[in-house]
Amino acid sequence: MSTTPEHDARVAKLVFGSVYPHYLTKVEKKGRTKEELHQVIEWLTGFDQPTVQTLIEQKVTFQEFFAKATLHPNAHLIKGVICGYRIEEIETPLTRQARYLDKLVDELAKGRKMDKILRTP
Repeated sequence: MSTTPEHDARVAKLVFGSVYPHYLTKVEKKGRTKEELHQVIEWLTGFDQPTVQTLIEQKVTFQEFFAKATLHPNAHLIKGVICGYRIEEIETPLTRQARYLDKLVDELAKGRKMDKILRTP
């Protein structure tokens, strides 16, 4: 299923700092930690915790967030369905990258082992 241009535009304009607290709440409710969330974010984007905090304070959009990121070479191994879309079929790179992050947060909240989340061989 392909995303619509309207959907892609909404994702691009989302402010990362407005979504981050939802990520944190989701993982903490399931017994995971802020540190684990940051480990997942750093694995995907290359951003350490202070950089993530700065990006939140700067109110960057997902478009700006992923433009600054250096995606992990194994990010393409993130597969599955999130928000009703099969990640590997999303054609718009930015929307796919945002769904990568959603999927990793989801896996963390579901109790998946960190080495599996981080796609370690």
